[in-house]
Amino acid sequence: MTGLRAPLGSLLVIVLALAVAWSAPALAQQRSLFDVLFGGNNNAATQPPPPAAQPRTQPQPQSIRRAPAPAPAPAPVAPPAQTIAKSDVAQRVAVFGDSLGVDLARALDRLYAENPDIAVLQKSVGSSGFVRNDFYNWNTAIEDELVADSFDVAVVAIGVNDRQVLNGAEPLSDPWREAYRARLDAFLGNIRAAGKQVIWIELPPMEQPTYGAAMAQISSIHKAAISAVGGEWVETYDRYLGENGAYSASGPDLNGNIVVMRKGDGIHFSAAGADKLAFYVDRAMGAGGSRVSLSGSTLEVADLLAGTDAATMLRPPFQGLEQMRLVEMASLVQDLGGVAPRAGDLILAGTPVARGFALEDMLDAPAGRVDAFGVGRVRRVVENPTGR
Repeated sequence: MTGLRAPLGSLLVIVLALAVAWSAPALAQQRSLFDVLFGGNNNAATQPPPPAAQPRTQPQPQSIRRAPAPAPAPAPVAPPAQTIAKSDVAQRVAVFGDSLGVDLARALDRLYAENPDIAVLQKSVGSSGFVRNDFYNWNTAIEDELVADSFDVAVVAIGVNDRQVLNGAEPLSDPWREAYRARLDAFLGNIRAAGKQVIWIELPPMEQPTYGAAMAQISSIHKAAISAVGGEWVETYDRYLGENGAYSASGPDLNGNIVVMRKGDGIHFSAAGADKLAFYVDRAMGAGGSRVSLSGSTLEVADLLAGTDAATMLRPPFQGLEQMRLVEMASLVQDLGGVAPRAGDLILAGTPVARGFALEDMLDAPAGRVDAFGVGRVRRVVENPTGR
């Protein structure tokens, strides 16, 4: 009996081992057979931990796939400005002045960039003027330039810093004017004595009214001094005013387009404003008998009041192509063989202006003209002129 128990025990162990081996994959996540038979959970430390539960995410709507934005194109690099060699006998145009002169010199340099016969010399000094000769003495400076014979034409743009006390005198007082004019006369006298052409730039309108009024008075002293030596005067005040006769930062450029003419400080010229001024300076050099045809431009604007009493009166500023069209239209009809009336007669109230013929007669086709068609103009007689 005892011998039979041994084989039965061994067989039972083998059956249990086979059952455990067969059920192990299926019960990997459950309690083992040993635990079922004998209880306990002694192998819990050896079991792999259950996988962490993944959070459930709500399905997201499919976004619209967009093509990636193209990379910004690199900024175009301006080609380097070509420097044209100036002739050995090129006319030397020196710009003397303050910060206005600095802007003007740059504009003249652009104007003559491709002209080998004109060389622009920038001789301006910012914050300078004729009052503070302790800061920069223009009379001494011009003497040195003349001794060196460094220029042929002097272009002067100066004055925005001159509203200051001079020799203890208040700005624009009578003693101030006398001292200021004496310095101008010495400056211009040296240039003219050396046989150089001199061109003076009128101070433009300023945005600040009080400051602008002072600049206008200083500019009047400049004009008297340049006229005394026979120099050229370049007008800017009327040319840079707005249509309403007041300061304007914008205005017509050389092509008639309305652009920004002045800088934000209300004093200096923008690049376009300086380029327009350079054009007028170029015309002044030609008017002064310059030996070189500077820019090659021969366009001149006819002054319909030239030779009349109104030629020197204050007139509205030239405002570009629109006004030019009006001038052209006004000049289409003229009295043939008539004598131009005096400008004073035109503005006297009640003064009849004699004409060779009535303007209405131009609408009538006289007999024999190709557009008469044998029928003259019919004049209607108004039987009741009073309208009653």
